[in-house]
Amino acid sequence: MLRMAKPLVLVTGNIKKLEEFRQLLGSTFPYEILSKDIDLPEYQGEPIEVAEAKCRLAIDHIKGPVIVEDTSLCFNALGGLPGPYIKWFLKNLGPSGLYKLLSGFDDKTAYALCTYAYSSGEEGAPIKIFSGRCDGNIVEPRGPANFGWDPCFMPQGFDKTYAEMDKSMKHSISHRGKAMVMLKDYFVKNGVPKI
Repeated sequence: MLRMAKPLVLVTGNIKKLEEFRQLLGSTFPYEILSKDIDLPEYQGEPIEVAEAKCRLAIDHIKGPVIVEDTSLCFNALGGLPGPYIKWFLKNLGPSGLYKLLSGFDDKTAYALCTYAYSSGEEGAPIKIFSGRCDGNIVEPRGPANFGWDPCFMPQGFDKTYAEMDKSMKHSISHRGKAMVMLKDYFVKNGVPKI
């Protein structure tokens, strides 16, 4: 009897994030991806610690293979803040407010960090971490304002913000794209637990 792979559950209520996740994996990715909106606490700490804590809690809800993502936007002039708290800064300030946060600083450099935490969901299974980073600058917002802070982040070596780039270009250089390459490679080599 052929055993089927369990579906991978990405913990998110953000349909845009799920769409981008599936685009990054590509149409040939051999496993089913589902999403589940779980109200996980916003932990404090370093990005890897935050992703691991979220993953541990998500395992209790999913009871199977689970992926959580934690994204940070770190301003060098602010010692790495907002970092993993970017969700709340963005919600309250918007991309224009994020840009204005650096108005008193000469240093507009920043980096975007995506950390995926994965667990098979099996008892005692380790949490695997996959991180990608993209260095850039915080600029006055340009481009469509339909995906988070993309309008105010311009990757190093480019003259367009994430929001101004076509999706394939953004995916090839972004923090999320870099983390996804590692995550996808892991699944190609190791597979997904069977039902």
